[in-house]
Amino acid sequence: MSEKKKSVLGRGLSALLEANDTTERTQSRELGGSLSSKAGAIINIALDQIEVNPFQPRTTFEEQSLNELADSIRIHGVIQPITVRKTDNNKFQLIAGERRLRASKLAGKKEIPAYVRAASDQESIEIALIENIQREDLNPLEIAINYKRLQDECELTQEQLAERLGKNRSTVTNFIRLLKLPPDIQAGLRDQKITMGHAKALMAIDDLATLLSAYKETISRGLSVRQVEELVRSLEVKPKKTSSISSNKAGDLPFTVKKMQDKLIASLSTKVQIIRTRDGKGEIIVKFYSDDDLERLVEYISET
Repeated sequence: MSEKKKSVLGRGLSALLEANDTTERTQSRELGGSLSSKAGAIINIALDQIEVNPFQPRTTFEEQSLNELADSIRIHGVIQPITVRKTDNNKFQLIAGERRLRASKLAGKKEIPAYVRAASDQESIEIALIENIQREDLNPLEIAINYKRLQDECELTQEQLAERLGKNRSTVTNFIRLLKLPPDIQAGLRDQKITMGHAKALMAIDDLATLLSAYKETISRGLSVRQVEELVRSLEVKPKKTSSISSNKAGDLPFTVKKMQDKLIASLSTKVQIIRTRDGKGEIIVKFYSDDDLERLVEYISET
């Protein structure tokens, strides 16, 4: 990416939208009119001339919120214009503002005010991602996904990303680290079973089995963030007791058996311990944290 593009990105969404050196504003088809250029103006575009953005990072739109916005648009119109770019087929492609576009259709509108600019695929991705990040209703996992995608698409270090977003580097790092959590914990964040504070405390646990165990305990006991931090500290100072018949401290299991144990942990989303004696016999211990958790495990094992 050129230095010019990075400097524009660094000034945020408004800078990308106001990059006048590459901007063209195009007059839409008015009733009975034709397409013509009109530089320096925000113009109305027929809704059926606008195609959705294939780079849109947002995939879900809350129905009630859309209906409320549609009601507002019926009364007041669209206050903030959407941003589009001209395409080769004499149509426009949405860059930013899909929620406003959807709500306008619900409101029965035929056209919408739009800022038309020339934008490459790369710039379209950048604008869509930055606008999405600036929303206030994102959950921590959605923020993490958008941070990581913006970092990858724009080839930025975490420090550069933090600077462009106006965030502390540690804040950006903590969000991106969420993407390394097991799927069950990511789902818990998405579904608001735990908060960013809970997840940050749990990320201090390196061992996958212990991490999942702590997560299950957090959910089953309804632990606060402070209680989770205390739980994590207790796990660090209390080493696990091993069975007298077992030779498998964490590092003593044969590599193939350790891989099997990790596979079971990932599949069952709970703590699993394989205890193996020197003659190759042993047992598998699967931990559950509630009657519902036990039922889930039994159903999973029965169906497999």
